[in-house]
Amino acid sequence: MKYVNADVIFPEELLKEIQKYIHGGMVYIPKPEGTRKSWGENSGSRVYLQERNLDIRRKYAEGSTIVQLAEQFCLSSDSIKKIIYTKKVNATRSLRS
Repeated sequence: MKYVNADVIFPEELLKEIQKYIHGGMVYIPKPEGTRKSWGENSGSRVYLQERNLDIRRKYAEGSTIVQLAEQFCLSSDSIKKIIYTKKVNATRSLRS
């Protein structure tokens, strides 16, 4: 996040009002409600991981072992187990959102 000097962006009246509450400090101003995106939405990470996890579940159902999947996807056996044993209702629900 980039630092911006308040006297450059705020009208003088608003700046004076803000100075009543804080003097010379840094203030974070959040985005308006509803404009915040979910994790991985911009980069595509969320979709990539959902597709990868579906692929892992499919390969497990087709007979691949947990050890084989861990090696193939460079994940620990515990991570593979978490992906496989996650309720499928949650997995499909997250794809719809």
